[in-house]
Amino acid sequence: MAALITIRDLVKSYNLGNVKINALNGVSIDIEKNEYVALMGPSGSGKSTLMNLLGCLDTPSSGTYVLNGRDVSSMTENELADIRNQEIGFVFQTFNLLARLTGVENVALPLIYAGKSKADRNERAAEMLTAVGLGKRMRHKPNELSGGERQRVAIARALVNTPSIILADEPTGNLDTKTSLEIMDIFERIYNQGNTVIVVTHEEDIAAHARRVIRLRDGVVERDEPNPTPTLANRAAALRPEAAQPQSPAPGA
Repeated sequence: MAALITIRDLVKSYNLGNVKINALNGVSIDIEKNEYVALMGPSGSGKSTLMNLLGCLDTPSSGTYVLNGRDVSSMTENELADIRNQEIGFVFQTFNLLARLTGVENVALPLIYAGKSKADRNERAAEMLTAVGLGKRMRHKPNELSGGERQRVAIARALVNTPSIILADEPTGNLDTKTSLEIMDIFERIYNQGNTVIVVTHEEDIAAHARRVIRLRDGVVERDEPNPTPTLANRAAALRPEAAQPQSPAPGA
């Protein structure tokens, strides 16, 4: 069976004046379906550039990126937008919620672009918010929610289209320790349901939840190794409110 993600000799270059900078310098990675991967590296390592390429937010200077059997390396902006909507669920450090919309309206946004009816959008969005423990707060706007609650809304939005990948960029960066554990508990359950989770982080304790850790330095993969003793986020279970298990079907189900 082909890997979900196949990257070969990926290069991303930028020109600063007359100087050419290689943010990525020949990266090759395979990620299978239902892997839980952490991308790590110091500032300037290339991990943010790799995240942007994985998320189809940018295109490589050279090399190939095949996502779920489709070569996205040289797609147009419109084609990449369709891939992002269909294949990738994003979770950002800063939540990226629209302030004027309620939680359920924020979660439903990707379904508008997918052409779903309003009734179907609202039903699916409510289902996802209930799954992450916000069933009683879905009509609140972001400024009426805590940081942890806003991140739960962002996770529900990432799940709503049943994407191939959940791509999380520093998802606990703005959260305290207790809330971070609660959020990592949600990612653990998402992974256990057959989803592929990729977390970009500089925090060792967050990366420790993943089953595989890829470390970048100076634009290349420095180490790529399994994590045989992951930190299971069930420590957070005693800290978080009772919530239904997320019922996002595994991709391809």
